[in-house]
Amino acid sequence: MVGTLPSVTTIPLPRRPLDPGDQVRRWYENELGWPTVPARPGSPLGAPVRLVVGLRFDVLDVPAEAGRAALRHLGPGSPVALRGDRMRLLVAAGSAEELPGVLDWLEWGTLPLDLAVIGEGGLIDAPPPPQEAWAGALQGAAVWLRPPEPGGEVEASLPTLSAMGGGGGAPDLVRVVDTVATQCHRLWLRRACAQPLAGS
Repeated sequence: MVGTLPSVTTIPLPRRPLDPGDQVRRWYENELGWPTVPARPGSPLGAPVRLVVGLRFDVLDVPAEAGRAALRHLGPGSPVALRGDRMRLLVAAGSAEELPGVLDWLEWGTLPLDLAVIGEGGLIDAPPPPQEAWAGALQGAAVWLRPPEPGGEVEASLPTLSAMGGGGGAPDLVRVVDTVATQCHRLWLRRACAQPLAGS
């Protein structure tokens, strides 16, 4: 009599939980076509994915208080992120190179402004996609105030210089920079006036 072997049930190995960063990366790369860089090696689970700046967009990094005034000059599709007390306004790729000239032309070039620009080769923390924006966000982490719209041509809505091929519905970069520079200067003046006088 030939014995039958008991049937062996194969139990699959447990799955590793999906890294939230992988989902975020997929959203940026697949939905928007924006290049990303994974979180730094050795970063804790949930560390932010970073967006590569300079290929699809550049970034104006300003105090949130100053950035609020610029929002009215941005088109409805212009993405804006907030990280801590800093606002990040996405502008057309190549704008970082133009900013010093625009500031000089507007006669802001010699004044102290808390305005930075991030261009080619830069990285910024990627806010979570809009559907996950406030779910479990860490205090001070980047979030979208105006998220990019998947399926559309986001870059066409970014502020640009008309000489750089802008136009259409894109907001004018000069107006946005002038508004932000004005607000940055007002903020600087308020802070300077609030400082106690030396020797008092």
